[in-house]
Amino acid sequence: MTQFLSLLVNGISLGTIYALIALGFVIIFKASEVVNFAHGSLLLLGAYTIAVTADDLGFVGAALLGIVVTAVAALIIERLIINQLRGAPVISLAIVTIGVDIIILTDLIRRIGSDILNVPHPWAGDFIRAGGVGISVNRGVAMLVAAVLIGLFFLAFKYSSWGVAMRASAEDGETAALMGIRQGQVSALAWVVAGALAAVAALFLVGSPTPGVSPAVYTVALAAFPAAILGGLDSTGGALVGGLLIGVAETMAAGYQDEMLFLGRGFGSVVPYIVMLLVLLVRPSGLFGTKELTRV
Repeated sequence: MTQFLSLLVNGISLGTIYALIALGFVIIFKASEVVNFAHGSLLLLGAYTIAVTADDLGFVGAALLGIVVTAVAALIIERLIINQLRGAPVISLAIVTIGVDIIILTDLIRRIGSDILNVPHPWAGDFIRAGGVGISVNRGVAMLVAAVLIGLFFLAFKYSSWGVAMRASAEDGETAALMGIRQGQVSALAWVVAGALAAVAALFLVGSPTPGVSPAVYTVALAAFPAAILGGLDSTGGALVGGLLIGVAETMAAGYQDEMLFLGRGFGSVVPYIVMLLVLLVRPSGLFGTKELTRV
């Protein structure tokens, strides 16, 4: 029972980080109808920036700079590429983001090499324990920060003029444009927010129990993508639920891998995709995604 509770808590903590990343996928898709496959490289860019500037700027300064750099990089991608291709087929835009992802990722891998870059978190590798249940302080802080950021986002999404404009654009872009909503501005701000959330997620991903920044950090975004699809690619609430479900499922599979040796070692790494496929077989639009109805 103790092992189950420990895995559950750690799964929830990982799920909140996945939720931040998945929320970035959803925000961009709602604002510009683009499936941003460059999100993983933006995540690694944030982690790399924080790691290489931490010694000079300190932890807080490096974290803020990493968030700004990642947000600006996302804005540049949107302004120079996505905005110029507005109206192009969705599949074409997705392929373009794959190209951007390859370019950024290749350069970052060249810079990082085989090293593991350390980020000096103030809490280092400290743990919080309650009975037999333990969680790293890093993951505990991640849960608190993610809860605050997700809460603030939902408030802004519901009550701010940007949130109203995004919902209107997602519902009917042509009508929203006729009502005076500047879709370009909505899209640009969405990419900035998604980039900033990716950097915050990266900040906690490279802390305990993860050893530091390496190219492997990029693959985390690939696990967060099923979370966005699982919840529904056009549902902000679904990103939170999907992230938590994927985080718990992955952690449980890794924790009980000895009992599932017949499935092979490393089964936990493919669990996000298995869960996604199972859900999509029942609900093709995701748990909370909008079903598109076509009259024929």
